[in-house]
Amino acid sequence: MNTCDPLVQNASDGVAAALSAVDCMAGNATQGAFERLFGATGVLLPALTLLLTLYIAVFALGLLTGRTRLGVAALTPRMLMIGVVLTFATSWVAYQSVLWNLVVGAPDQVASVVMGAKGEATRLFAQRIDVLFQAIADAAEMANQQQAGAGNAATAAGGAASGTFAPASLVWLAAVLLLLGTVGLLVTARIVLAVLLAIGPVFIVLALLRGTRGLAAGWVRALVLVALTPLIAVLGGGLTIELAVPVVQRLAGPEGIEARPAFALFLIAAVHCALMVLALRTATTMVSGWDVFGLVPARERSAGPGEPRASHPAPTPIAAPGRTAIMAAPQSGRPGENRITRETAASANTRTTRTVIARMGPAPPTTGLPPLRTHGLGSRWRRAQSAEFLR
Repeated sequence: MNTCDPLVQNASDGVAAALSAVDCMAGNATQGAFERLFGATGVLLPALTLLLTLYIAVFALGLLTGRTRLGVAALTPRMLMIGVVLTFATSWVAYQSVLWNLVVGAPDQVASVVMGAKGEATRLFAQRIDVLFQAIADAAEMANQQQAGAGNAATAAGGAASGTFAPASLVWLAAVLLLLGTVGLLVTARIVLAVLLAIGPVFIVLALLRGTRGLAAGWVRALVLVALTPLIAVLGGGLTIELAVPVVQRLAGPEGIEARPAFALFLIAAVHCALMVLALRTATTMVSGWDVFGLVPARERSAGPGEPRASHPAPTPIAAPGRTAIMAAPQSGRPGENRITRETAASANTRTTRTVIARMGPAPPTTGLPPLRTHGLGSRWRRAQSAEFLR
């Protein structure tokens, strides 16, 4: 934590300084949590050893009882899973080099390539926000000085234009909205990302068991969601900053803050906040349909209560030779009749009952063939015989 003290002390200088301090603290906190969990003296290291022992024992028991086959298709996924768990749950170098750089550095690099910027896109975006806030503060201070130099006339005019929707108030409200939509979102995403990475080794171990792989898949989805949110925020926020720069330059007028640029800045700030919310929703939609490399198989989606269900038509009775099949209403029992009642769903809420009456006719002429065995254990292995042979 000593290496982050200078950055923490200067965190109030601007958005870029705050992000640098949060990144430093997040990295140190993640490394400390990893060492306490699965490091050389980690408290969960014996539990990991026991879990791996049970996993191999259960697999060996399946081989002995014949429930599992010894082959490439059965051994390869298990060996790969054990290797991944041991690598990322016990080695901080591998964990930092792959996961940390992938979820923190990869989105930033993609944003730099898209924007055509040299360096870290998030840091450059934060520096542009600092310049914008400084311009807003300078414009407000200049307007205050002009009002103070005007004397009583400016004071009377300021009293007439004072209120929540006065130009000066709108400028400060716009500054607060921009601050929440930029610093609030970026810093919150970095803190949540640090927390997810700190407890990440636990969820990596949970991927070893089939019953807990859903938790591991949820952790991966949340990690990707938090990593994509700053990427979309930086790409979309860059356009908002470009729109706000010329508006800020026209804020200061001869009589103080101009009303029209103040309203325009407030509108841009509100649109920027709505853009950040939409960026979060977009990232959520992108991640929700991901099956995490097949870690959890896709669930079969059944029709909801309001969705129409496919209705299967009732089978039409086919008359066999020497038999007559008719559709009739329920009648009294007669000898030689076989009644079969089926209930089919005509719609989601109605049910209809159909009665099929099959009247038995004279039996077909028998041949000299021996009777076929149609009951018992051996019938399932009897070969299907052609109709010509049966005739």
